[in-house]
Amino acid sequence: MKINELVIFTSQLEEQLHFYTQRLRLPLLEQTSNSFKVAVGSSILVFKHYSHTFPYHIAINIPSNQDMEALVWLQDRVELLSDNGTQLVDFKNWNAKSIYFYDADHNIIEFISRKNLGIQNKDPINYHALLEISEVGVPVNDIQSTYEDLQELSKFPIYDGDFKRFCAVGDETGLFIIIDKNKKKWFPTNDVAYSSNFELKFENQGQELELEFYDGRLSFV
Repeated sequence: MKINELVIFTSQLEEQLHFYTQRLRLPLLEQTSNSFKVAVGSSILVFKHYSHTFPYHIAINIPSNQDMEALVWLQDRVELLSDNGTQLVDFKNWNAKSIYFYDADHNIIEFISRKNLGIQNKDPINYHALLEISEVGVPVNDIQSTYEDLQELSKFPIYDGDFKRFCAVGDETGLFIIIDKNKKKWFPTNDVAYSSNFELKFENQGQELELEFYDGRLSFV
């Protein structure tokens, strides 16, 4: 799956604009009075203003060889989150390493270096090295029914997990991180997982697709 555009909502539009364009230095693609778009590698991240919002979890792929460089680069820009004191988290079963931090809205943002992708970058790490948005958190009451809804749109493999607490659906370039919000919280902070509304444009199996996630349910555009 390839995520082309992710739309999320914020009550702090100016703060988020400053965070993403000044602290992370992401290219600003478009700005209006109530929204803005930034480039995240080959993906577009859109922020729209809404008066009352809840945090998200979003992951961004970085080159397979630059997790330590990304750690140092981020340390100068954000306050990193840790797992028992570890800021570079090793997911051995995924053959990946991750770095976590909050943005201005307390969204949990993850930079993940997936070794299986084998993407090497020889240039110094900066925003140019970001590859794409690769994960969107989808907290729900029932994982299985959400998975079945997705299958009606297109065929998505289960990458990891099951229907009990956690199910990663898709592949290493694009995953829905579906969790039972009544049983699981967000790693590594143990923050409550909310069914935060989002809109998504993506490609899967040669199809260009769109969906919306509102009030904890998926619908297809």
